[in-house]
Amino acid sequence: MLGHPVAENPIDRMFDAVYAHHGLHWQFWKNDIADECDLALAVAALRPLGYRGMCVTVPWKVAVMPLLDELDEDVRAIGAANYMTIRNGRLVGHNNDGKGVVKAIAKVAPLAGQRVVMLGAGGAGRAMAVELAWAGAAHLTLVTRREEQGREVAARVREASGVPCDWQRWASPVRLPPGTTMLMNATHLGCAPGLEPVPVDWSTVAPGCLAVDVITNPRITPFLRAARERGCPVVDGVEMLVQLAMQIFEEWTGVRPEEAVFQRAVAAALGEG
Repeated sequence: MLGHPVAENPIDRMFDAVYAHHGLHWQFWKNDIADECDLALAVAALRPLGYRGMCVTVPWKVAVMPLLDELDEDVRAIGAANYMTIRNGRLVGHNNDGKGVVKAIAKVAPLAGQRVVMLGAGGAGRAMAVELAWAGAAHLTLVTRREEQGREVAARVREASGVPCDWQRWASPVRLPPGTTMLMNATHLGCAPGLEPVPVDWSTVAPGCLAVDVITNPRITPFLRAARERGCPVVDGVEMLVQLAMQIFEEWTGVRPEEAVFQRAVAAALGEG
């Protein structure tokens, strides 16, 4: 994985456990890349170092695109890549961030007709926004600090899907538009070790509104804990990680994974027993 920061992400321990389960002598390496110049050097080194693929996380999901040889249709539509494969010496960019979140949400509630408020619209957020629209969401509102970013992603969602998508300025606290049925935190607020609260005015969140968080560590973030106290069903980022990781694993190895193996591996990585 290429990103910054990466230390608290359990993805390497999860992948390594699944590799071992399938008898594969593979390892998943996390690389903390804090500078865009170093990103270019790291990507250029993947071929001679013999990698089969690499995940990409914040803040490099957009910046990595021009460094790749080929982009699949999802990456071109979304404008970000979250993993790559190396095929015949060529670096091919993919994005399944949104596919992971759609599969995770579908276990809890249908997506058709949802009115979604998404906090944040970075590399993961933009992918999720497009995929939620493709999956049947009726309306999206993107809440960001940077107006240019929020409006650009909203326009991309409308162009890619035809689904109405608006931008709302970030406030502290964030107040939800009336009729919101799904609230998603696509920021890094709440991740370990900081565990920062997400500034939401929970009086504007209807009990029963589905709350979704992309954070993988801890599983139940301050955001999800507050949502549960409000009476909201929740979807955690660990479930999303499992869903997207299974697809990446199969893409890289050619082995069809068992979900139960991934679930056990990530629970052990998080110290859940």
